[in-house]
Amino acid sequence: MMTYQAWVVEAADNSVERTLQAVEDRAKDGDVRIKIAYSSLNYKDMLAMQPNGGVIRQYPLIPGIDLSGTVVESSDPRFAVGQAVLVTGYQLGTQHNGGLAEYARVPGDWIVPLPAGLSLREAMVYGTAGFTAALSLTALLQAGLQVTSRVLVTGASGGVGTVALRLLAQLGVQDLTAVVRKPEQVAFVQDLGAKHVLMADDLTLPDKPLAKQRFDFVLDTVGGPLAAALIPQVALHGAMTLCGNAGGVTLNTTVLPFILRGISVIGIDSVTATADQRRMIWQHLATDWRVVDTLVTNEIALPNVGEQVAALKAGHHVGRTVVKIGG
Repeated sequence: MMTYQAWVVEAADNSVERTLQAVEDRAKDGDVRIKIAYSSLNYKDMLAMQPNGGVIRQYPLIPGIDLSGTVVESSDPRFAVGQAVLVTGYQLGTQHNGGLAEYARVPGDWIVPLPAGLSLREAMVYGTAGFTAALSLTALLQAGLQVTSRVLVTGASGGVGTVALRLLAQLGVQDLTAVVRKPEQVAFVQDLGAKHVLMADDLTLPDKPLAKQRFDFVLDTVGGPLAAALIPQVALHGAMTLCGNAGGVTLNTTVLPFILRGISVIGIDSVTATADQRRMIWQHLATDWRVVDTLVTNEIALPNVGEQVAALKAGHHVGRTVVKIGG
């Protein structure tokens, strides 16, 4: 049986251990075997490697919710040996061995053929973060977002936030506000297209259920108290997307912004997006929404994942991190 290198998270005395080790290929894991060229690191990957992270429920498991690579074996007629593909979401890296490895076996239904105009590396520069940002943007466009709208992005220096800022700027949104937590991040998000920058600590829950209507649309990647503080500031018939919980899972609000201003709060779930949604979004990211060339990207090798995860946990991570695995 073939072996390959992979990061493995294992339970250990009420904690977890993550190690880079040799693992055995198991044919029962999926219809298609992929030689992985690149993966990426997301907030969810960091949580998967922590005790009580709420991501992995059965150990041992190979983490990594993203991968791109080349098919080397397939019992699914939709995919041929040598074909370039990508996988994000579903149970990858949470209940099914994921992308922080040299090889992966996955069900054919999870696979997206790599769209023309996008390389395997570029697909992982986007990764789940870029896919989520594009899903969020799609929802806001459907809710009425226009280039003249006042738009705010939270967590603007993170993976989803950086892609979202670039997408909105490329679409021509002029009144674009970014929310960051550290002063040194201000210039960074301005370079990505933000016209205004707010500090997260300055955005607190208003004294009244309704506040000044400052934003037409909000793309929130943080959740918790920050999201709650912004809901009363969304303008009449505006909308807000929610796609993250780094700031907490509790949302303290009232019904008044919804029934007196008719605003919408839209949940974004990148894990269970349909195959049609995935093909549409990836096609956009490869063509008319292509911003991959302008994203701040850090590339690391597979053995360096542990230290980069530590940086994510400490809040020292900005932009996107690509993990180079194969040639």
